[in-house]
Amino acid sequence: MSQPAPFFKTLLARPEAVLLFVLVAELVFFSAVGRNFNTADNFANIVRHSAEIGLLALVMMPIILTGGIDLSVGSLLGLCAVLFGVFTHEWHIATPLAAALTLVVGAAAGGLNGGLITGLRLPPLIVTLGTFSLFRGLAEAITKGTMTYKDFSPAFLALGHERALGLPYQGWLFIAIAVAISVLVHRTTFGRSFQAIGFSPEGARYAGLPVQRRIATTYVLAGFVAALAALVFTARLRQARADAGSGYELQAITAVVLGGTSIFGGVGTVGGTVLGVACVAVLTTGLKLIPAIALQGIGSELGSLLTGALLIFALAGGVLAKSLAARRARRQSLAKPQPQPIT
Repeated sequence: MSQPAPFFKTLLARPEAVLLFVLVAELVFFSAVGRNFNTADNFANIVRHSAEIGLLALVMMPIILTGGIDLSVGSLLGLCAVLFGVFTHEWHIATPLAAALTLVVGAAAGGLNGGLITGLRLPPLIVTLGTFSLFRGLAEAITKGTMTYKDFSPAFLALGHERALGLPYQGWLFIAIAVAISVLVHRTTFGRSFQAIGFSPEGARYAGLPVQRRIATTYVLAGFVAALAALVFTARLRQARADAGSGYELQAITAVVLGGTSIFGGVGTVGGTVLGVACVAVLTTGLKLIPAIALQGIGSELGSLLTGALLIFALAGGVLAKSLAARRARRQSLAKPQPQPIT
């Protein structure tokens, strides 16, 4: 009779538990060496500066869960930010309607990704790499590379700077989207099909699931939330410009993979993604508050370097874990006694 696995061994096998330990270690370290790190204002700033990346990570998770990828979300954020500026400043549309139009454009752009991937059966990596350049190029063409839209309404700018119950508005928005995505992915039959598709698209198709339609839905959702992140970004910076969201796709993917979502699809949780976002946000912000690093002005560069290293580490760890699991299964099948032929 096999003995149950020890509690701590089982706990540490979960990526969420490991990430929680890493997050606590980061908080302790930066509280000790960082200048004014352990303050309410700094934690509010962390929430403000990580909200857009967090929103992108939340909708990247269902895409990766199905075995796909979206490299265009950062560029789409920039395009939607610019279009919001065009709607309000050049077309003189009221802010609420301009925001709604921006969300529609974002969903349509996500639908373009989904349509190319599912309709023409093109690889997600190639399609979204193409729209990565397309969306950024459109944003730069609209602004001619130099134009910046400013002077938005105070009510809109409150989204980026005001607080409710001590938490910035972006934080409440992130929580609301996280809860909605969690319910969708983990509590509904529709969302749980993403995991089945990631495990085996052919198996899901034979089970009667509309695989292509479900995959397309994840890209439409990503486009919608990318547009929402563009509004948050614009409100926080008080301006809309073509380079908004540059590099955000890398940080979003890093947060998702760090959170335990397999890059091969089929495995992942929203809770792990939230912890991944928190780890990346605390790391990138905490580095800027270390006096020696802040003095040399290399906090952003070092943060990007470590974020890339974390992504490589997480990807390598996922591949290694899959390889070890396959090897263990093969060894167990060989060790299993074979039935003897009847004579």
